[in-house]
Amino acid sequence: MSAAADGRSAPTVSPLMSETPVGGFAKFALKYWRETQRPAAYIILCAICLTMAATLGINYAYNLWNRVFFDAVGAKDNSAIWQSLLWLPVIVVVGAALAALMHWLKQTLQLRWRAYITNTLLALWLGNQRYYRLGLVQDPLQNAESRIAEDVRLAVEPAVELGVGFIWSLSNALLFLGVLIGVGGSGAVLGVSVPGYLAVAAVGYAAFVTSAIAWIGRRLAGAVASKNEREAQFRYELTRVRENAESIAFLRGDAREYSAASGTWEKLRVEFSEMVKVQRNVTWITNANSYLAPVVPAVLAAPKFISGELSLGAVMQLVAAFSAVLGALNWITDNFTRISELRASATRAGELVLALVELDTRTAGSDQRMSISQFGKDIEMRGVTLRKQDGGVLLSNANILVVPGERILIEGRSGSGKSTLLRSLAGFWPWAEGQMRLPADAKIAFVPQRPYIPIGRLVDALTYPTEMDLSSKEAAELLTRVGLQHLSDNAMEEARWDATLSGGERQRIGFARVLLQKPDIIVLDEATSALDDESQSHLFEILVSELPHATILNVAHRKGLQRFHDRKLVIDQRKTLQGTSTDKRGVRSTFDRLATLIKRGKVAK
Repeated sequence: MSAAADGRSAPTVSPLMSETPVGGFAKFALKYWRETQRPAAYIILCAICLTMAATLGINYAYNLWNRVFFDAVGAKDNSAIWQSLLWLPVIVVVGAALAALMHWLKQTLQLRWRAYITNTLLALWLGNQRYYRLGLVQDPLQNAESRIAEDVRLAVEPAVELGVGFIWSLSNALLFLGVLIGVGGSGAVLGVSVPGYLAVAAVGYAAFVTSAIAWIGRRLAGAVASKNEREAQFRYELTRVRENAESIAFLRGDAREYSAASGTWEKLRVEFSEMVKVQRNVTWITNANSYLAPVVPAVLAAPKFISGELSLGAVMQLVAAFSAVLGALNWITDNFTRISELRASATRAGELVLALVELDTRTAGSDQRMSISQFGKDIEMRGVTLRKQDGGVLLSNANILVVPGERILIEGRSGSGKSTLLRSLAGFWPWAEGQMRLPADAKIAFVPQRPYIPIGRLVDALTYPTEMDLSSKEAAELLTRVGLQHLSDNAMEEARWDATLSGGERQRIGFARVLLQKPDIIVLDEATSALDDESQSHLFEILVSELPHATILNVAHRKGLQRFHDRKLVIDQRKTLQGTSTDKRGVRSTFDRLATLIKRGKVAK
């Protein structure tokens, strides 16, 4: 009952409740690097470092080439100019090859890391019905699918880019600061000789620009996060319209949906505009910096060139080195928007991670969780109390014993907790107390009011959730048995069957799955509500005749079903469960239950 959707248990994740969303996501994501079975990540990382070192060497060679070339130009030495030009193609080809290799390595690492996080997060989300229970908690997290598909990508890809970029910038800064100190030497500032004055100027200039950007753009991360959240909500609302197009069209809800969608779009527009304003202010600084950065070193080196202390080649080398240092030290400035977007996406993804990890604790107190065990052949509930999320009681202190092969009809007024009783039987209603025992190794099939139809062929819908291999002939026969003979020739066709099938056809598919799977226990939740009386009777006759020994628990309010069941359980207005027999077979079931109790020593012989 609590297994992951793919049959495997969900991944274990250490408690993250004390973490911020960004910290929680970081801890979750960094597990990739601690996995001993992932040496490929470290091999790629080492390759990135080696490529980075080789690129630094090429950049330094290019910096030296600048000096040699412009010294030759200054000396008007044609021979030296052409000799220096011979080295340029080598530098260009090697530099371009290293850049291509770095790009491939970074994208490979991004893909592997994203694949690990996505697969782990999917297993966590789809495990133990968390995808369902997440919507039951107070203030449920919205758009989990968008956070997995989009925000994980927007957090991982920039993280690799920015991480490699930061190391590259730091290495570049150290290398070319050395060039500024070695080539530029000391300079007089207000009559005082300052060693490595160009290096000091580069650091001071970069610190000023970075501080200005950080102050002006301090609200950018929050603005990006709000915009992304509203984008996800807007997409979700439009998707809902597409998925419920027929219902909306019948109800003439076009104007209402337009009003809702345009209202959400207006909120998105406002939040997008706020983000654009902050980005505009940041752009003022970054663009001003792009104009000033090449000029500052030339102005600072000009006096030494005029005095003859520096050659033209040395000045050009210093200008290139100064620009490289500024580019490195202004790394935060140049990447401020990307850092803000990364933080916003990591926050959204981290909120999902925290919500999933904390879900079991949030949905039930440790002293009030239903105890579920599996042994014997009967279904038994003892002292079961079902509550709403706000603590209100739906069903109080219920005791149920269902013997193998018994067919039970469960009734009650709307909202009395009938379907909730089935959810507790499935093990995913979190506000349940008491004890429940299920048959050991029993095969259980649940048929909801609106059976799920997966994407793919119609035969895939019949065999869901198994991967049973069904021939076209077998599928056609099964469809005919449940009254879908008009679809028997389309079993192998791929189509949007979830949008094509009517409510009644979906319910027939649900019964077809049961006939195919032949479970020991069948749990039905208003499974014939969209069918006419004749079709309902036909399906139950097939079910009873083909699976005579199956135990059936059926929540329904339609008339005409009692003759297919042994007894009826009613949730009354006092929130208690009352039971009656509905036909002669109920007498046999009563004796079976009594015999079971005597066998266990609970009733005196």
